Amino acid sequence: MAYYGKCIETVIEQLNKFKPEKDIPEQFLEAVSTSLQTLSPQKQAFILEVLSGCLEYRKLLAVVVDAFYVRAGWLCRRADYNLFEVICYLATFQLDELGFQLFSDIIRSQPVDKMCKFLGFLFNPLSLCSWIKDEWSLIYETAHVSENWIDPLMRWQPEVQELIKQLEKVMTNQSPLPKTKAKVTEPKEFNLTVPRPRAIPVPEPVPVMTKPKPIPRSTYHPPKEQEQLEMTRRYNRWKAEELLLKVNIEEMRCAVPRSRGTPLVQGSEKKLQLRFMPRILKTPKLTFYKPNNVPVKLNTAAILREGSLYQRQVEKELQRVDKLVDGAGDFSEFLEWQKKMQAKDQEEALAAGECRRLQGKLSREEAILARQLLRQGNKQKADQKKEETAELMQQCAERRLQEERSMKELVEQVIEVQKNVKVAQMKLLKGRRQIVQEVIEESRELLQRSAEAAKEEQKRRCELIAQHRALETQPMRKGKLVDLTQIPGYGLEGEMSVVELRERLALLKETQQREEEEKRDQIIQAKRARSQGLQNMVEQISLCRAAMGRSAALRWEQKKAQSAAPGPPCQDERVLELRRRIEESAAERRKQAASVPISAPRAPRPKPRAQLESRHWVELQQSRERRLRALQRSCVDA
Repeated sequence: MAYYGKCIETVIEQLNKFKPEKDIPEQFLEAVSTSLQTLSPQKQAFILEVLSGCLEYRKLLAVVVDAFYVRAGWLCRRADYNLFEVICYLATFQLDELGFQLFSDIIRSQPVDKMCKFLGFLFNPLSLCSWIKDEWSLIYETAHVSENWIDPLMRWQPEVQELIKQLEKVMTNQSPLPKTKAKVTEPKEFNLTVPRPRAIPVPEPVPVMTKPKPIPRSTYHPPKEQEQLEMTRRYNRWKAEELLLKVNIEEMRCAVPRSRGTPLVQGSEKKLQLRFMPRILKTPKLTFYKPNNVPVKLNTAAILREGSLYQRQVEKELQRVDKLVDGAGDFSEFLEWQKKMQAKDQEEALAAGECRRLQGKLSREEAILARQLLRQGNKQKADQKKEETAELMQQCAERRLQEERSMKELVEQVIEVQKNVKVAQMKLLKGRRQIVQEVIEESRELLQRSAEAAKEEQKRRCELIAQHRALETQPMRKGKLVDLTQIPGYGLEGEMSVVELRERLALLKETQQREEEEKRDQIIQAKRARSQGLQNMVEQISLCRAAMGRSAALRWEQKKAQSAAPGPPCQDERVLELRRRIEESAAERRKQAASVPISAPRAPRPKPRAQLESRHWVELQQSRERRLRALQRSCVDA
């Protein structure tokens, strides 16, 4: 019993490890077979056969075990799920091969109360012939299920019922074993030697600690770089506030609020500036000192990149000088022509932009006219829709009355059909009970016939098991002496002992250490040479930066001097034509509005959105005109 109990426990452990979402059954069985090589071949074959069967017929076994937990085993633990699956597989697929005696030994090796419940549920003839057969027939064919699984279970019905009765007697007769009077053990003292008294240890000298170095003062003070960054931050804030003050004073005219359609007058500009100035002057003016330039540490890649850039610039400048010495021409005339053409292209782009803006304004005027016409058409359509909806509402009311009548008739018909269904169900239950009684009588006869064949098969198997056990008990030699100084003698070239191999490996390690030291010296020398080259390159970069900064400052002063005097504005024929068309469309729109006034549906006053749109278009037009004049001045200066 203990032998089969251990086999069943190993099968349950492997089933607990199996995860159907991740594991593949074939690979899982191969892994289990490798892990069970320490067991005997008989145990290994039994465990693998049961495990593969449980994985193959997992769906069939799950039907029975799930129903057991729902109907009879609601007090059983879910941890015993795989145990019930194994017992169901052995009873359904392996009972004929194992024999009833071996099967009963396996059942007795497990907990008695659980096995009694499960066997009573599984071998219930009503459940076997009704719902178990129907559920299994959904997975496999009905003829196959009844011939190979249901009929054998019905044949073993009498023996299994006797086994269940025996298990019930064991449960009822199970009582605690009587306590036998035994001699009380009397403890005796150990004959131990008395320890010698310990000698007083000599006190150790107190170690004198070396005086530690004092903590540097720099740990309690912030670094200088942080102070310099704070100074630069304050300086930048001061510059930003100055720029904000300057921008607010010299604000553009498009940002000043004014009434609709009225041009801005010089006197009104002065009044607005006077209103706006006191609020700006309230901001406090901070005074900070401009810090010194903080040096920025560059890495090796940045130094090499910048050095190569300046080197290419110097080479290009030398090539240009050589070409001029050889007699090549200068590009000054071409540059002047290029500037003129760019100015001309810029003027054309400005004129095209003004044309697009005026075209947008013209389309807006046309859209306003179309909107007025659309409102009139929408009013007419709305009246027609109201009349159509009234007619549709009447039609819907009539349809609802007809549907309510038809629903009442359907309810009456359904009540009559339900009465007839109950009578048919009672007849069907009577017919099924008669079929079950006939099947039980046939199964008893078949079980008696198959019991004799199973006993003979059981005897043959017991003889084979005894032969296998006798073969397993034969002794085997294990272990082998190894001499590390001896050569194996396989006849290979360069064959040596383990001791000689270790000596050669030690020599190889020494040579590798020497090579590593030489490589380390070479790397240090290359780093020193590289750092010296980088220092020279940094000095060259600083000189080039100073020269480029001076040249940039000179160019900025020249550009600032050029953009001083304003130029005369230019006009375009397309722009004048579009303005004339806009004025004509606006006049036409006013005439149409005066002739056909449209009353607003809710409020007679004008909408604020129209006021905002008109103001937006006026401001947009004025800002574009100012931008056009500024660009014309820059073209003239160029």
